[in-house]
Amino acid sequence: MSTIRIIPLGGVRENGKNMYIAEVGDEIFVLDCGLKYPENELLGIDVVIPDFTYLEENIDRIAGVFLTHGHADAIGALPYLLSKVQVPVFGTELTVELAKLSVSDHPSSKKFKDFHVVDAHTEIDFGNATVSFFKTTHTIPDSIGISIKTGEGNIVYTGDFKFDQSAAPMYQTDFGRLAEIGSEGVLALLSDSSNAENPVPVASELQIADEVYDTIQYWEGRIIVASVASNLKRVQQVLNAAHKSGRKVVLTGLDLEKIIRTAMRLDKLELPSEELIVTAKDMKKYPDEELLILETGRMGEPIKSLQKMANKTHRLVSIKEGDLVYITTTPTTAMETVVAKTEDIVYRAGGTVKQISDNLRVSGHGNPADLQLMLNLMKPKFFIPVQGEYRQLAAHADLAHELGIPYKNIFITGRGDILEYKKKKMSASGTTTADNIMIDGLGVGDIGNIVLRDRRILSEDGIFVAVITINRREKKIVSPAKITSRGFVYVKTSKDLMQESSNIVTEIVEKHLENKDFEWSKLKQDIREQLSRYLFEQTKRRPVILPVIMEASQRKKAK
Repeated sequence: MSTIRIIPLGGVRENGKNMYIAEVGDEIFVLDCGLKYPENELLGIDVVIPDFTYLEENIDRIAGVFLTHGHADAIGALPYLLSKVQVPVFGTELTVELAKLSVSDHPSSKKFKDFHVVDAHTEIDFGNATVSFFKTTHTIPDSIGISIKTGEGNIVYTGDFKFDQSAAPMYQTDFGRLAEIGSEGVLALLSDSSNAENPVPVASELQIADEVYDTIQYWEGRIIVASVASNLKRVQQVLNAAHKSGRKVVLTGLDLEKIIRTAMRLDKLELPSEELIVTAKDMKKYPDEELLILETGRMGEPIKSLQKMANKTHRLVSIKEGDLVYITTTPTTAMETVVAKTEDIVYRAGGTVKQISDNLRVSGHGNPADLQLMLNLMKPKFFIPVQGEYRQLAAHADLAHELGIPYKNIFITGRGDILEYKKKKMSASGTTTADNIMIDGLGVGDIGNIVLRDRRILSEDGIFVAVITINRREKKIVSPAKITSRGFVYVKTSKDLMQESSNIVTEIVEKHLENKDFEWSKLKQDIREQLSRYLFEQTKRRPVILPVIMEASQRKKAK
């Protein structure tokens, strides 16, 4: 009997960064390789990716990376993984093309070519296990779930999914295939938990299409639509509604053009008319009631672009009286405050804001009824809720228990937890490294908690710099302490504070110069501690204190 292990490297107790490992014998199957966009407290961080340490240590055992769909939470970290681990990548046609776009933008992985296109009818025999796929419904075409057939039963990963009876053929779920997998016997089910705690039914895509069309058709002025670039279903609905309403569409998002071209080339997106899309330069040729501006990007980018439009700093568009700003993406919890501020700015500029979520519950993830239907179709022996915060995983666990799955067979895991199947039982058997790896510009993983703490302090209390020059040989101060501050206090009104701080630094340096056991580290630490104590007493603030001690060197005079 082959040893079976399941290890989440991301995507549990968090939103995004989906990455799960299924080990069957000596083969490792990597399910998705996503990233997540940072919360507000991760100052300056661009994206967060999983820790690949375990995969790097076991590179010879990796059978491949299997992708469920083309969103960033499933493919976004792939360039970073492929720069360290060169292994085959499997995905549907559109998913692979979007993954190639992502990989080609990174110098360290742009030469990677080992992509393999699969579909719902593909089966791949790897010896210890056979990998097959099934169609699912999500907000992007070519979404699939993954089934790994082992001697002990199937390990099934749903990916992002919902059930929508009115879905277009390109987006339809293959219910027959789901029932077939369930009848074969499912050992473990890893299922999407994003909407597990929300009982409100998710609107069908047919209802959403009608809502988008009604909004666009009856507005008399210019319309600016904000959407996530990779939500191709929403983009298609907006294009269709604009065409029916007699409007021309202007694309302003930087990411959208590449995605639309790729989707159109693969017949995954249909342009209702060749004349529908016009360039930004041609906007002036059309009256406002005939224009729709589609602004897209990643997650919060469309919202931030709306702020620029309202503040007249956008490169192409400025919001004016009579404009409708239509937000067709449901903001995450972290973005709700930003969206509220954006609405206020838009109204000040003379525009009007409408959110698609005002009237409908819009999501690409299944509600509790959908999740229970998936559980009933799969009938898993063991259940592992994934893709969600802890409260969502716990809610999903309760839904599974309602269907008769005992809690002892349900595992709410953390990142790096190892679940092992032995002697007909699944149990936790340790952990592996699975930290958050933060990306800041070109830096990968070089930003840790200490740097983030310093950034947070800098953002809250500023920086306080003390510069002094000494001559250690003669045990004297060459240049008195000079104090510089940024983001701490207004210097011109705090002269006494600055002078006293300078005196404190001078006294500390003089004491250390008289000491026979002079040490640079002790001197700087002493300055930090005493200055920090004094500044907190005077201001109740704790800035970052940076002592700069320079040593003057005396050259002998030439004869």
